[in-house]
Amino acid sequence: MVIVMKKNAPEEHVNQVISWIESVGYQTHPSRGVEQTIIGVVGDDRGKAQLKSVEYLPGVEKAVPILKPYKLASRESREGDTLVTVGSLDIGGPEFVVMAGPCSVESEEQLMESAYVIKKGGAQVLRGGAYKPRTSPYSFQGLEEEGLKLLKKVREKMGLPVVTEVMSSQDVELVEEYADILQIGTRNVQNFALLKRVGQARKPVLLKRGMMTTIEELLMSAEYILSSGNDQVILCERGIRTFETATRNTLDLSAVPVLKELTHLPVIVDPSHATGHWKYVLPLSKAAMAVGADGLLIEVHPQPEKALCDGSQSLKPEKFYLLMEELKKLHPLIRSKTGGIQ
Repeated sequence: MVIVMKKNAPEEHVNQVISWIESVGYQTHPSRGVEQTIIGVVGDDRGKAQLKSVEYLPGVEKAVPILKPYKLASRESREGDTLVTVGSLDIGGPEFVVMAGPCSVESEEQLMESAYVIKKGGAQVLRGGAYKPRTSPYSFQGLEEEGLKLLKKVREKMGLPVVTEVMSSQDVELVEEYADILQIGTRNVQNFALLKRVGQARKPVLLKRGMMTTIEELLMSAEYILSSGNDQVILCERGIRTFETATRNTLDLSAVPVLKELTHLPVIVDPSHATGHWKYVLPLSKAAMAVGADGLLIEVHPQPEKALCDGSQSLKPEKFYLLMEELKKLHPLIRSKTGGIQ
């Protein structure tokens, strides 16, 4: 249920409503707009009849039941779109945000060169995996804490915020020390203990769609994070597993406009993991922009042929520069809002 306050209702009334809702055993998630406040309410459905009495409190315009199972992630729970803020960068606004870098952190030299390339090309966020979930136990698993330290070192030198994956609840506090955005990878999209733990974190969360996850299941995973207290969530479409074998996964571009209709959360696209091959990244990146995505998560490596992880889907520097130039040309043609890649 959401409680819609009257326009320009005083803060005193808003606080009274929040106190009353919490006194009858529900959690509140207020969203304060320019003129109006909406209060998301989550808790046991058995008390909905009692909760309806909130309409008698001063300042309340109406109480609206949300029929969707994802209450806080739904558009009904919030006025306008959510902006996820990372330093001076807003994700989900008019600017098209590109997060780029190597699949995994391999060395300081590799990471520094990658950061130089993506910053020169115009990307705003450096990506790099310190912890790598791999299908084979014999594959490179990442440098772990040493990789986090390298990410922090390069971030400070290059002035780029960092997104990196966290794989277990026990590692959240450690990763949070070094990263600006915590990534939940496809294999952990329904690791509910981890979702609740990053919901208590102080950093934004990038939540990737699972390889066999429906859109509703993705939004329910986001709900775990939101209901645990963290409203800074970015959704990422990265392809789903189908019968097709020509690409690594099948990129579900239709998910972008569907999610934009259902949720206020920003949506980005990862064409690298979706296709598994660098040559498809450029056309699908442009397609992602065209269908309304808020940004991209792509892999860039100075020497993909020597990469320890996913080299075949990583762009070389010259291909990355070409991609960014193409996106700069395309952005003003697609978006009526101001802003974009600088």
